[in-house]
Amino acid sequence: MRLVQLGCGITGLVCAELLESNEDVNEIVLADIDPDPAKEMTKRVKSDKFSVTQVDARDRQALRKLFRGKDLVVCALPGELNVPVMEAAISSGLNYLDFSMSNESIKHFVKIHRMFKDADLTAIHAMGCDSGLSDIMAKHAIGKLDSATEAYIRDGEISKIDGRDFVITWSPLEMMEEVTTPAPIFRHGEFIHLPPLHKREIYNFPEPVGPLPVYNTNHEETRLMPRFIRGLEKADFKISVNDNLAAAANMLRKLGMHSFEPVDVDGVRVRPIDVVTALIPRPIETIGKVKGYSCIVAEVIGMRDGKKTMLKEWIIMSHERAYELCRSNAVGYLVGVGGAIGAELLLSGKVRQRGIVAPEHLPTDYVIDRLPDFEIPVHEETTLL
Repeated sequence: MRLVQLGCGITGLVCAELLESNEDVNEIVLADIDPDPAKEMTKRVKSDKFSVTQVDARDRQALRKLFRGKDLVVCALPGELNVPVMEAAISSGLNYLDFSMSNESIKHFVKIHRMFKDADLTAIHAMGCDSGLSDIMAKHAIGKLDSATEAYIRDGEISKIDGRDFVITWSPLEMMEEVTTPAPIFRHGEFIHLPPLHKREIYNFPEPVGPLPVYNTNHEETRLMPRFIRGLEKADFKISVNDNLAAAANMLRKLGMHSFEPVDVDGVRVRPIDVVTALIPRPIETIGKVKGYSCIVAEVIGMRDGKKTMLKEWIIMSHERAYELCRSNAVGYLVGVGGAIGAELLLSGKVRQRGIVAPEHLPTDYVIDRLPDFEIPVHEETTLL
């Protein structure tokens, strides 16, 4: 199998490094507009499977050239580029995997699903950590109940660098978009949209993370779980947001600096969001400096043996250990592991569906059983309500 790893930041490089040891893979092209991080990785992980190339993913012709003769593209780019890469994969006859959904792919979900299916291709969509491993933990926990009506995902992170008020450990563009746009929640068959950073609450994450302020944000699980897990009446997603980051995000939104619409600045058309994110250090620039943990919790509520029961499953990783394992941070490592397991399922033929395949469609037990191999055991707690 010949792979293209498109996007070589903290998540893409973890995925590529883990897939390098897969015996079904004999070539991995590391492609990014900035090839330097990929070059550094290949110096550390010496393998004749790797090659590095520079490509601008907005250039459709360049993508088609890159994809020629390949079998799978793993897309680790900002979500706004997912649909163009999907279209290029379809026209080139490649299977596809990515780590997140975009508003555009949600809008055209049925159309894109049909395009992949008609081309006899598979697209594993939104298979990172959250979304991805989070959805799978929710489905796994629900499988231990007799019935379930509620599913919630909680993302908690402690990330500290000396001298910084807050740290963003994944795509600054996607993080800023997430905290400045309305947040969907699913209630009794319909989606309700809350204002950005609508309500601060404290959620007690498992130790060593502990209590953190969390908010509803626009995230894939809220849309995926009710669609692909039967019987759910309530579902949502909340993520920890540092108080300094929340204050900054609210002010930037009020100023319009979260906008993706270009404005004229002395004759130059620029997107305000690009100005903001250009001033935030890229996660790959802070690798090895950030301390703390990332924790993902899936919390489901339903009935078991006639009693109302809440079942939690969670995973946790430290930034320091993620750096030791793959020169990443905890977020990049967890996302990269999710992507690597998804690609492994596709490469091994365990996933044969055509069209878009959501995390909820993947073999749940296989993924849960595989996680300890990457030092990510799944913890569990049951509470009678």
